[in-house]
Amino acid sequence: MTKKILAAFLFVLLPQLAWADSQWVLEHSTLAYHVSHPLHEANGVSHDAAKGKGLCHAGECNFLVAVPVKSFDSGNSNRDLHMLQVTLGAQFPLVVVRFTLPESELTAATVHADLEIQFAGQKAEYKQVAFQRVTKGGETEVTGTIPLQLSDFKIKPPELLGIAIKNEAPVKVDTTWRQE
Repeated sequence: MTKKILAAFLFVLLPQLAWADSQWVLEHSTLAYHVSHPLHEANGVSHDAAKGKGLCHAGECNFLVAVPVKSFDSGNSNRDLHMLQVTLGAQFPLVVVRFTLPESELTAATVHADLEIQFAGQKAEYKQVAFQRVTKGGETEVTGTIPLQLSDFKIKPPELLGIAIKNEAPVKVDTTWRQE
């Protein structure tokens, strides 16, 4: 799977590398989703499975982040298997996030990004999602929450005892980037 992610990055970003003024690499990531049901709450976490790259040229930065769907662990193997089935994880193994920012925005404490997310074979856009940015030494930490909704990806909310989980499945993002 890692080779497929790397190949996708190279195919998409290699032509742009020659013209890039600056490049960013995703060093560390923790991504966590939350789902809610009247009888219980559930969280799934993916640690350091995401791969990401950012290229800045002529005042604009393009970012691409991909994470394997199967890398999320809720602590319950049955729930994780069902999540893979519901999200078509075998057919569409990656969640891919793309966004473009003005390079000047990379120094702001709060960054507002328009996200395009591919998940479960569908695309959805989330406008002006706020992320907090803190630079420490040579690393930049970016945190925030993506207000993901299952219906945006045509995912029928799973049911427990005939009651569906809520449509909202926010994803908390905690990433560390390094400028090359």
